[in-house]
Amino acid sequence: MAKIGLEIHGYIETKEKLFCDCPSDHGKKDARPNTNICPVCTGQPGSKPLMPNYEAIKKAVQIALLLKCKINEKMPWQRKHYSWPDLPKGFQSTFSGSHAIPNGENGEFMGIKIRECHLEEDPAAWNPDTGEVDYNRSGSPLIEIVTEPDFKESEEVAQWVKNLIVALSYIKAIDKKSGIKADVNVSIPGGKRVEMKNINSVKKIKEAIDIEIERQKKEVPEIEETRMYDERSKTTKIMRTKEGAQDYRFITDPDLPVVSLSKEEILKIKDSIPETPQEKLQKLIRIHEIDKKTAEILTKKIEIVEFFEEVTKKIPAEFALPWVTVELLGTLNYNKKELDDVEIEPEHFIELLKAVRERKITELRAKDILRSWIPKSYSPQKEIRKSSKIEDKDEILTLAKKVIIENKKAVEDFRQGDNNTMNFLIGQVMKLSNKRADYKTAKETLEKLMR
Repeated sequence: MAKIGLEIHGYIETKEKLFCDCPSDHGKKDARPNTNICPVCTGQPGSKPLMPNYEAIKKAVQIALLLKCKINEKMPWQRKHYSWPDLPKGFQSTFSGSHAIPNGENGEFMGIKIRECHLEEDPAAWNPDTGEVDYNRSGSPLIEIVTEPDFKESEEVAQWVKNLIVALSYIKAIDKKSGIKADVNVSIPGGKRVEMKNINSVKKIKEAIDIEIERQKKEVPEIEETRMYDERSKTTKIMRTKEGAQDYRFITDPDLPVVSLSKEEILKIKDSIPETPQEKLQKLIRIHEIDKKTAEILTKKIEIVEFFEEVTKKIPAEFALPWVTVELLGTLNYNKKELDDVEIEPEHFIELLKAVRERKITELRAKDILRSWIPKSYSPQKEIRKSSKIEDKDEILTLAKKVIIENKKAVEDFRQGDNNTMNFLIGQVMKLSNKRADYKTAKETLEKLMR
């Protein structure tokens, strides 16, 4: 049985880099190369770092607390030396290393032990094919989460990483648009550990683990190696033999002060952490009596479940549920947006649902209004007054008669037993009424007329 461990890296969401006030853009594609830089983050001779970014330290502690880690109160910065074009200073400033004190250690998340999680700075982006280096992301704050080798197979890893990403999104500490990268350590009985570097999606992590396990079964590793996963050839390729801690020549950084956190600060940070996805899930099931599958849809994104909770202060949960999980999410997905990307106010959503519940407008008309709220919602009261629901049977009868006259073929098909044409005919009534006709009354009226 295989042993699998992870080292997961994610960009901490901050406005500035770790040791300078350059924008922390995490290498976004729309940024011109080498524009968000200064002497500090490009390692110019004589430059000195600013005081460490406190917001990055705070968010690293939040992540450690989420993972149930013991939080360390005093942490000296370490210099991790290596010689690659992406490291302008010749060393990386980090809380990792053989004698380092990480932000948090000895944690646990969903049954997997967390060895440590620590803050460090990102290197630059080096393109080995062209030799070009972009220093825009050099110095951006990174979190590294190191698990124990507790995983046994790839599917377990994939599901755990998905749950971790959701949990991290709840505390809004990670830049979700930049995603995560993972170094994956794999070993089989009798073989040495092999590390696969910089795998950047859950799908690729799963693929790489399965491929590497099969390779190791055929050729049991006798030395520790660092490999890369080649997605095109579906193989892992050796990069180098594995470095040890001594190869990085860790020393305490003389230019940076020891980070000290008081117990009061740690408690304050802990109090700022919202409920976890698992806690939200149990709350939805217990309080709102929502089935587990639907509750899991809600809890995948913190902004959606918080929006739902706000709406249910004024609207019964069973009524609001399909409007959030089906209509709202469907509208966002169609427009390729997240709820954070648009401005849909819960108050406007509540007004709309109240109008539907009180039968002031039809569901179809309400859906039209919801779709018009991309990118920004507005009070639907004016639309509600213009779109008042038609329930008068005589008015609907007039519309239905017109539809029957104008759609003789569909009427004949219905009378011949084709029940599917009823939906078409109802749709024509809704079209004539600008989606204001009561659906049930329209259906009953058409059925009577076509007997």
